[in-house]
Amino acid sequence: MYAIIETGGKQLKVEEGSVIYVEKLDVNEGETYTFDKVIAVENEGLKLGTPYVDGATVTCKVEKHGKEKKIVIFKYKQKKGSTRRKQGHRQPYTKLTVEKIA
Repeated sequence: MYAIIETGGKQLKVEEGSVIYVEKLDVNEGETYTFDKVIAVENEGLKLGTPYVDGATVTCKVEKHGKEKKIVIFKYKQKKGSTRRKQGHRQPYTKLTVEKIA
């Protein structure tokens, strides 16, 4: 049994018991979060939504919030001394454990 959900502008395939990392959600650690934007559910046959499956939900438990490793953005234009720019970014995430697909 699996489901495809939409969150943070991305689509993820999830199964019960799997651990997923999504864009940061405004939920406290230890609480549960329910996704209602379920695109497809496979349980003894595939159900596809148009665009979402009616009545389908995925319940997850929030494990923790954090930031990913830093990526370095370096912009440089050749032969122009003043156009060097170094910038870093750490994307915030939420770690979830999928408890139930209904």
